[in-house]
Amino acid sequence: MRQVAWLNAVPEYKDHKPKSGEMPKTSRRDRLAQDGVPPQLPDVFAGQYLLDWLFEIGPTQPAGMGSGPVTFQELAAWQQQAGIELQPWEASMLRRLSVEYLNESYEATNAARPPPYGELHRSPKLDKKLASFLD
Repeated sequence: MRQVAWLNAVPEYKDHKPKSGEMPKTSRRDRLAQDGVPPQLPDVFAGQYLLDWLFEIGPTQPAGMGSGPVTFQELAAWQQQAGIELQPWEASMLRRLSVEYLNESYEATNAARPPPYGELHRSPKLDKKLASFLD
């Protein structure tokens, strides 16, 4: 869950000041897609249905001046509409996964934050620039 939040985050650079008319920043997932690199995700050996349900519900909810974790009230409403009866441990796990996603999504805006899983990817464009600079 944390890896997905890290991939979906838009990194912020402290010394970068947006210019007038500048395009919106892209998420790490979008940047990987632009480079033709599939995202690294850990294998899920059990409980994939919980992840599917969480993304159907939405991993976070609007709350005050930002986002918050999925509430038990939201889970109850989703259960009623979807015709699914969650076991108590499943509801707790969905809430916990939502909290983990939310925490990582905030932390992952730091451009220097390493991925929770796998290795950092360096853009081929950056490799070319570095190579030409070092030549």
